[in-house]
Amino acid sequence: MTTNPGPAPDVRKPRYHHGDLRDALIAASRHLLNEQGADDFSLADACRVAGVSTAAPYKHFRDKNEVLKELIIIGMNELRISGQQALQSFGPTTLAGMVAMGQNYVAFAKREPGLFRLMFGRNPVLKSDPAVDTCCKTCFGGVIQSVADFCAANRIDQDASTIAVELWTFVHGVASLAIDGDYDKVAPGLDTDAMIAKTSPRLLYMDHA
Repeated sequence: MTTNPGPAPDVRKPRYHHGDLRDALIAASRHLLNEQGADDFSLADACRVAGVSTAAPYKHFRDKNEVLKELIIIGMNELRISGQQALQSFGPTTLAGMVAMGQNYVAFAKREPGLFRLMFGRNPVLKSDPAVDTCCKTCFGGVIQSVADFCAANRIDQDASTIAVELWTFVHGVASLAIDGDYDKVAPGLDTDAMIAKTSPRLLYMDHA
């Protein structure tokens, strides 16, 4: 006897409903950003995905750059919060927690490649926006504080800012290479989580003098 599998899962793209126009446009733009990249979609495309008229965005956003700025802020906040959650899940001053925070960074990039590229892109108009600048500094400030707490708890007498920059440089490089498919060419099947777990202690405990 054939079992009724029930209704198919809803895999549709974000659609506008319940008067939630601004959020619907953000969700549609985020979807297109991860599918196509920041340069290859327009506000008109976002309107089609959200199911609204092409005039709709201008009730909330002056232009596409304003949508992209909002997405950077959203992304930075999500990265900061998820990183702290990963850290706290193992303990804020533990090596496992620091490793988890780095692994979360790479996982975020793999999950949201278009958004990740936008957050760390080269567009000077977006990067110079005061709200974006403040959000970026807050995100990295949390990393520095986490490293400082780890160093204090583990009696590492080194500059936390220097260690944080080195850790960020490492995990950001891993994330960028992973989402650009470079590892697939030279090291297929590379376990980036294992690499982060192996390398992070070296950066945390090495002599930075």
